[in-house]
Amino acid sequence: MSGASVSAAVTLDAAEVARRLSDPSRCFPQAGPAEGKASAVLVPVVLHAEPTLLLTLRAAALSSHAGQVSFPGGRIEPGETPEQAALREAAEEVGLDPRLPRVTGRLPGLVTGTGYHITPVLALLEPPLNLTPSPDEVELAFEYELASLLDPALPETRTAIWKGERRSFAVWPHARHYIWGATAAIMHSLAELLRRER
Repeated sequence: MSGASVSAAVTLDAAEVARRLSDPSRCFPQAGPAEGKASAVLVPVVLHAEPTLLLTLRAAALSSHAGQVSFPGGRIEPGETPEQAALREAAEEVGLDPRLPRVTGRLPGLVTGTGYHITPVLALLEPPLNLTPSPDEVELAFEYELASLLDPALPETRTAIWKGERRSFAVWPHARHYIWGATAAIMHSLAELLRRER
């Protein structure tokens, strides 16, 4: 289903995943306002017997981050909460009915190199999914095995030269897609939450 190349030794069923993700604030206290262009993404965990994470491959024609793996999301409009923005964007990008995700809280926010402050909104989804990606924004919606986030050897760390400096960054393995950047950082926060028992 995901194409992930590494399988974790530990697995969690849907009920245990839902339990561990029911309250992100137990692991990540909510932070105050941050600088940057306000945006939000939906981090949808699909509660199959072997749970998955819903991701998108952005359309190649987009003006920014074209062809990259991301979560559904975008700018927060005036008067919206991050939760409202994330659900609206998911409806626009992949046709996800905003009544279906069960929002459980927020993962730590992050600021991108392009100046966006992203609020990741964590939600649980019951399968099956009936998605209709918008071709203007999304080339593909796909699922990533959540078990990979339990593997203590992941994510991989890679380095590259950017603006004349050597930078290290995280990459989550996948057979077809390169998962890095803000998406990989959000997945790392989700992995921390999943790996923490209570």
